[in-house]
Amino acid sequence: MAEDMMIGMGLLGGMLIGLGSAVLLIFSGRIAGISGILGGLLYKWDASASWRLPFILGIPAGVGLVSLTHHYTVNVEIEASTPILVIAGLLVGFGTRLGSGCTSGHGVCGLARLSQRSIVATGTFMVTAALTVFVMRHVAGG
Repeated sequence: MAEDMMIGMGLLGGMLIGLGSAVLLIFSGRIAGISGILGGLLYKWDASASWRLPFILGIPAGVGLVSLTHHYTVNVEIEASTPILVIAGLLVGFGTRLGSGCTSGHGVCGLARLSQRSIVATGTFMVTAALTVFVMRHVAGG
């Protein structure tokens, strides 16, 4: 029963991400790349904040709403140390800048538009993630 609920919630979440991305693209012509949307708030507060801020705030608000309405919680335990998390965050930020986007911009929106650049970027993200997990769990002994 719990697995069925998790699959259903994942499917619902994926559909909502797709819907939100499509609505943003249709009504504003913008790609729902979360790193770019958040970066626009952090680096240049201007008129675009009128749509960026609600979009960013809607992400955790949506999770909260589902948790309240379905009495569904997920317990997350982070096993990595603070220095590892800081290094990982910096590497993700660097990779986002290097790849000119993140998994939401390339992986969700770019793949849906069959963007060749996004196909390469998403493939690179996935291979790098798989190699990182393999190295951290099997080579580095984490």
